[in-house]
Amino acid sequence: MALTAQDEGMMQRLGTSRPGLDTRGRILEAALLRFAQYSYEETKLRDIAADVGIDVALVHRTFGSKERLFTEVVTIAFQPRQLFAVDRGELSARLTARLLEPSLDQALRVVDPLDILVRNLLSPEAIPILRAAMARDVVEPLASKLDDPSPQRAALLAACLAGIGIFRHVLRTEPLLEEFDDHIGPLVARIIDLIIGDAPAADPRSATPSDRSHQQAASSPE
Repeated sequence: MALTAQDEGMMQRLGTSRPGLDTRGRILEAALLRFAQYSYEETKLRDIAADVGIDVALVHRTFGSKERLFTEVVTIAFQPRQLFAVDRGELSARLTARLLEPSLDQALRVVDPLDILVRNLLSPEAIPILRAAMARDVVEPLASKLDDPSPQRAALLAACLAGIGIFRHVLRTEPLLEEFDDHIGPLVARIIDLIIGDAPAADPRSATPSDRSHQQAASSPE
């Protein structure tokens, strides 16, 4: 499957931005872009090889299979080590910042990792790989950051963050694009704190006018 003109321009920038990148890194870059544009089934190793300008046999020799290549791409895109390499007290700020400005590793600053997730949600071959990667690279390290390690709470938080990210960065839902830093960002941080167990008891005095109006409506007799 051919890349669009915009994608080809991206590939050209990739090729010129890091001339010292080795063949393995160039294959990963090309695969990252392909898997973000097309489903697992639509992505062919020969197309990735053509993007890099090498023989497809070298892709097979370097990664062994498309499954192993996709697994590495998913891990690199979500960069779990960087995401969770903070103390418990900094976790909420780190995760909120990631939603505000999602970025890949410096060597792979090309696409939003959520694009890879969304493109492959209906892929019967990719789903087991994504499920295993989310458990290994997101849920398990996130659970280990909790005072009382809970895979259930970690999975719930990961699901919330993924949903917010998809609505904001993939669907570009308008209310989530406006004043995210000033208003929605703190709300997201509160959700994170609540799930990981750091949220303090609610203080009615800290409620926003909108919160108070909802509370009053709920308490008013019909």
